[in-house]
Amino acid sequence: MTPLVTVAVLIAAVTHAAWNAIAHRITDKLTGFALISGGGLLIGLAMAPFAAFPAAGAWPYLLASAVIHIAYYALLMRSFRLGDFGQAYPIARGSAPLVVTVLAAVFAHEVPDGWAAAGVAVSCAGLTGVALWGLRGHRPDWAAIGAALATGLTIAAYTVVDGLGVRASGSSLGYIAWLMAVQGTALPAYMLFRRRGETLAVVRPFAALGLLGAALSVAAYALVLWAQTRADLAPIAALRESSIIVGAAIGALFFKEHFGAPRVAAAALVVVGIGLMLHSG
Repeated sequence: MTPLVTVAVLIAAVTHAAWNAIAHRITDKLTGFALISGGGLLIGLAMAPFAAFPAAGAWPYLLASAVIHIAYYALLMRSFRLGDFGQAYPIARGSAPLVVTVLAAVFAHEVPDGWAAAGVAVSCAGLTGVALWGLRGHRPDWAAIGAALATGLTIAAYTVVDGLGVRASGSSLGYIAWLMAVQGTALPAYMLFRRRGETLAVVRPFAALGLLGAALSVAAYALVLWAQTRADLAPIAALRESSIIVGAAIGALFFKEHFGAPRVAAAALVVVGIGLMLHSG
């Protein structure tokens, strides 16, 4: 985890929290996610002529990732319908890094050293604290929590699949361009089928906001994919999920969701975890 990789992943964390907040802000979730996904399709097609075509060995990973991403979008939409942004987002993102650590060890043969493992564990403890604070004083909504945890499993799955795929592709820019192009067809097509004649009417009020979300989404994931060609998957996954802190702050500032001192303490744990991961490099 060099300083350049660290900065890239932290920028990705901020942009990722921002596009998720935009998706939550758009009241019609299918419209919001279709715009973001369709915008990613357009950006991917615009990028593709200027990037190397991914090597043949990367395509099984790319196609598998596209399917996983579609499931991820569906589960994230459900999470945002059922729960607060400041709770659903942290649970979804915070549950992923430990799963990535296990999957990376099994499939990428990346066993973290002591410092990196401690950093991932401490960061996950902080991220879990941010998520659980959202439950204080309320009865747990198990449907919302279950959807968020399932979302976290898809995040872990596509993180490892894309980590292996981008390394086999020979071009991180080409991989992200074609990934966006392939996965970006499903949700817009589904929306056209569901809404038929009223598609333009429901899309128009949110078009600019959705396309901004698409640009942030592509930028965030492009930075992560580039970082995955430079460092191990598990520390990157844990560092990227510092977006949870940004998400909790966005929830407090824009959606009037309480942040609180315990979340500040949890954020401090994340910072300590990041420091341990950097020490390992």
